[in-house]
Amino acid sequence: MKYILLMSGTQAGVTGYHAWAPSDRDTHMQRLGAIVQELVETGEFVATQPLAGPGEAKVVRGEKNGLPVTDGVFPEAKEFLLGYWIVDVATPERAYAIAGKISAAPGPGGVPTNVAIEVRGFVEPRSVAN
Repeated sequence: MKYILLMSGTQAGVTGYHAWAPSDRDTHMQRLGAIVQELVETGEFVATQPLAGPGEAKVVRGEKNGLPVTDGVFPEAKEFLLGYWIVDVATPERAYAIAGKISAAPGPGGVPTNVAIEVRGFVEPRSVAN
């Protein structure tokens, strides 16, 4: 079963993260890297990727004269997607456990960040009968 683990945040949170001591940022990223390595070793890892901020985002709705209609950028967004992990695990509980490890990655002074991680399952495609 595939799940996407979504990490969202605010501009204040991102600014705060950049204000952490470099050693705290390094420790945080090393822990996240160790989680990914564990997932690779167990065969549960599919993908992970940080995302650009909302200042680089555009919303696309339909087409006009053969071109996409875009709106944005949205730097005023209160909360936005920071990044994601995709895992392929046996149970929803395993996806929750992985999300818990990500959320508990250390922040300043080693204190867990407890950032919210949204866990969403992928809908299995249905075969189309002829």
